[in-house]
Amino acid sequence: MLNKLPRFARILLALIAILILALAVYNIPYVNDRLSWRLDDLRAQISSYFLPPPSAVFVPAQQAQIDIIVSATMLAMRTPTTTLTPAISPSPVGPTSTPTITPTPTITPTPLPGSVTLTGVVYVDQTGGYNLCGPSNLTMALKFWKWKGTRDDILKVIKPGINDSSLIFWKRGKSDKNVMPYEMVDYVNDQTNFRALSRYGGSQDVIKGFIAAGYPVLIEKGEFQKDTTGIVSWMGHYQFITGYSDASKYFLIQDTYLDGPNFKVPYDKLYNEWRAFNYLFIIVYPIDREEKVQALLGNWADVDWANKHALEIADAETKTMTGLDAYFAWFNKGTNHVQLLQYFDAGTAYDQAFAIFPTIPLDKDKLPYRMLWYQTGPYKAYFYSGRYQDVINLATVTLGTVKDGPTLEESLYWRGMAEQASGNTAAALADFSAANHLNPKMPAIIQAMQSVGAVPETPVKP
Repeated sequence: MLNKLPRFARILLALIAILILALAVYNIPYVNDRLSWRLDDLRAQISSYFLPPPSAVFVPAQQAQIDIIVSATMLAMRTPTTTLTPAISPSPVGPTSTPTITPTPTITPTPLPGSVTLTGVVYVDQTGGYNLCGPSNLTMALKFWKWKGTRDDILKVIKPGINDSSLIFWKRGKSDKNVMPYEMVDYVNDQTNFRALSRYGGSQDVIKGFIAAGYPVLIEKGEFQKDTTGIVSWMGHYQFITGYSDASKYFLIQDTYLDGPNFKVPYDKLYNEWRAFNYLFIIVYPIDREEKVQALLGNWADVDWANKHALEIADAETKTMTGLDAYFAWFNKGTNHVQLLQYFDAGTAYDQAFAIFPTIPLDKDKLPYRMLWYQTGPYKAYFYSGRYQDVINLATVTLGTVKDGPTLEESLYWRGMAEQASGNTAAALADFSAANHLNPKMPAIIQAMQSVGAVPETPVKP
């Protein structure tokens, strides 16, 4: 029958058959895990060549206006300190002084050993999906304590990709560019029989103290690596620390991306990269070890003390750092003011960071334009200082850095909040709806949808 068809038709049918067979083979999980990311890398490299990422320069527009208002208010009240409190904010946002930290941190009562290598580590990489650094590291942290779950269990909750435009399972989560530290901590505390906590302002001795006591440490840091566009650029990255050596001055890392298991990172290099995330660390532990963990934390057991301590570190670094490090130091200072509910001072610190950004002596592609993918403190600072237009502008710049569309639910949410506060309900509804589509499980987005009279999407089982 086929022999009676014209030669062209036979060739066309053969090509269709080959294509169908190729698609069938491609969708086999084993094959797909190994080919999908390479094809996406090629696509992204072509896209990046013709449409390079923007420089993502945000220029605060409202600070000068607020400075004038505050100065006039201070003069009228004849007092050196007063607060400017927006009606929507329950927290003080006026100028405050940087606190002085007096306690001396105590990590452990005995000297730390010169080197420790923890055993029983189950290595997990981040292949088989998109941006799986957070879930993969959290899986290792839980597996260390003999957790029976899998990385897929974590993905279904903190990176579900419920509405990703694909029927192929390995693309779930592609639209979620980042997993926030609080999402990982909440997963452990709400979905498992273990416990987790996070703190800012950590130190090398904090890491060593926990490892010496048998507790691996999760941190988030910034580093330069090849992204999916094939360009070496700055991005955030979680890492799982399971050992150290004072003699050789390195931490032992289980890296989920390029470096693999048991990778040695020099103390100084890790500390410098850690600065980009305000020296954040996460501890995962069995519930019956709560007292031991609190003892190991020392002063960091007090969240307020930890935030003030982190602020002191950031304030000191703003006076000594230059270039990229100065940008991170000022950004951290803003973040710590946000943690202390000092939104006015936070906004001023973030203004300084954004002023430094375009002056950093790096190629445009290497500037940390992804910063707001990972940390949303500036949105809170500007919003609760009444600087709604700055929230809108910053979110718009940030969303413009995403190559495959505005898929950052946190930025969409905060832009919607600022639009709603500015009286633009239609724009707010559009942003809330887009954020809700990306993450139907996020409580803040659900509440925002309800606040404008909209019905949130019903989460479906991924």
